[in-house]
Amino acid sequence: MSDCPPATCETCVSNRADLRRLGLRLGRWDYVVALAGNPNVGKSTVFNLLTGLRQHTGNWPGKTVARAEGAFDIDGKRYKLVDLPGTYSLLGTTPDEEVARDFLLFGRPDVTLVVADATCLERNFALLLQILQITGRVVLCLNLMDEARARGLDIDARGIARDLGIPVASTSARRGEGLDELLLALRDVATGAVAPRPRAREVLPPELQEPVDKLARRLRAAYPYLENPEWVGLRLLEGDARIAAALQNGEFEQPGHAAA
Repeated sequence: MSDCPPATCETCVSNRADLRRLGLRLGRWDYVVALAGNPNVGKSTVFNLLTGLRQHTGNWPGKTVARAEGAFDIDGKRYKLVDLPGTYSLLGTTPDEEVARDFLLFGRPDVTLVVADATCLERNFALLLQILQITGRVVLCLNLMDEARARGLDIDARGIARDLGIPVASTSARRGEGLDELLLALRDVATGAVAPRPRAREVLPPELQEPVDKLARRLRAAYPYLENPEWVGLRLLEGDARIAAALQNGEFEQPGHAAA
């Protein structure tokens, strides 16, 4: 596993990735990728670019929320792509937010691909920072870079990668621009060739930090698969009924992909 900066270290990983779009031919898969982002950021275009589909949708079990899945192959490894509902938050106050948050928590995807609109990053980063509190295996896709350039915006993707501690790919998905960069980032995080080191952390007041840390230690010991015990501990202290129910019914005891 490389400890190099996540933007991509060419001395440590191959800089070529071969894509084969598999459409709906899911079959078996080696890795699960969650596709997340705000509405209207080009998430469906990224989905279609990777899978070759034109957004084949159904519903999530027990929900009226739209669900889309597809598959692609990188260098002989098969990836199942799960398109999460477009949302601005993971607070779980709407069906879309609940579905997205539950899949990140209980499905435990190998990679979460967050698509952001490069023309308005500040608005998009609110969701990104919430996702980074749940999982560190994140790749950020700065989409609509052609529109950003047309508006005279100069975006330092490498600087963003360095500051966030995660891989960042710059794309214009509708034109197919940046596909190679995106594939490399997905492959390297999924296989463990690059280990993201996210720096986003919720800053708590001292009187709250101590009980969160204490609860997190107990959660870490009881649930070895749990990637985010501090975040779960804070939600429990806030009285999050969904998280409390997940502890009681054993959802946190699963090794991952159970919600896929």
